[in-house]
Amino acid sequence: MNTPTENSTHANAARTPQVKSKLPAVGTTIFTVMSTLASQKGAVNLGQGFPDFECDPKLVNAVTDAMRKGLNQYPPMAGVRELREAIAAKLAKLHNHDFNADNEITVTAGATQAIITVILAVVHPGDEVIVLEPCYDSYVPNIELAGGTVVRVPLTPGTFRPDFAKISAAITPKTRAILVNSPHNPSATVWTEADMRRLQDILAPTDVLLISDEVYEHMVFDAAKGQIHQSAARFPGLAARAFIVSSFGKTYHVTGWKIGYVAAPAALTTEFRKVHQFNVFTVNTPVQYGLADYMKDDRPYLELPAFYQRKRDLFRSGLAATRFKLLPSEGSYFQCVDISQVSDLNEADFCKWLTTEIGVAAIPLSAFYGNGFDQRVVRFCFAKKDETLHAALRRLAKL
Repeated sequence: MNTPTENSTHANAARTPQVKSKLPAVGTTIFTVMSTLASQKGAVNLGQGFPDFECDPKLVNAVTDAMRKGLNQYPPMAGVRELREAIAAKLAKLHNHDFNADNEITVTAGATQAIITVILAVVHPGDEVIVLEPCYDSYVPNIELAGGTVVRVPLTPGTFRPDFAKISAAITPKTRAILVNSPHNPSATVWTEADMRRLQDILAPTDVLLISDEVYEHMVFDAAKGQIHQSAARFPGLAARAFIVSSFGKTYHVTGWKIGYVAAPAALTTEFRKVHQFNVFTVNTPVQYGLADYMKDDRPYLELPAFYQRKRDLFRSGLAATRFKLLPSEGSYFQCVDISQVSDLNEADFCKWLTTEIGVAAIPLSAFYGNGFDQRVVRFCFAKKDETLHAALRRLAKL
């Protein structure tokens, strides 16, 4: 039998040391909170941004074929050459910019890994990085983990257009990079050619790097009105300083595969790969070969805008029968609405009420601001089966 002294000794030996958190302000994300609540309440989950439908069976077959061919060991650190060449060919075709597949294209474990790897590669302690709020929730923690200083510049409330006077004023000798996202999550706005040229002019006299988050690049709507995706690759002054990030998960409805890419000038890619090789080293081999084969047909991504525009229009038509005020949805697979005529609750409480009482989950835009700025706007995701959207609309019709 152990004595009290022995028990005390064993207890002390088993003590878990305390850790000083590198991200003391970070808790559970709003996406997890709302998805959990939606599951508990049996709500239609239009909160978290992922499809509830299957990808093209041809893509699954292409990956399966690669597995059966024995392509299951480590690929090159930068990615399978065939896939890098397919990415380079796509960018050249769409944006008239030639990236070298050998030293300017890197395959990543999704866009989130790509962005933190960029930031860890180029941001030093004390460097400033500009983010445009509302912004995706990984940006700020990534900068903080690198020891950088976050400089928050708001997009114009209500329209979510870039305020270039504020962007220009935020640039200092300490500014290392600016993060831009178009099509934009969460607001569904799309930067215009004029916007990109204005950014190019502002950055021209500086050494500020551009991190261009273009994961929704193939979801730009209203082509009949001349709307297209304005990639940083299309503008020489931006392309020369940019890390362009995209996601196969978003484009091909396979978000769980976690695979994307970064395109950047050779000198920037060299620094990116220094971190990438110790971050994940490389990415799922058969998925890379499968994607390379699947990309021989460009129709899936060329037809994607029309696919999602139809879902957008279906969803907007249903929402028009409610008291929500619809904001423009120019790209991505999100629809934002103003709740001012529906409820006096703040955004977060309204989303909890909507999930619990109406049975539809949404995301408050305040979650995308560092200070929780509340402008009475919430975000729905319409990347869902038509029957899912109809089910949500039947419930929302109560409003």
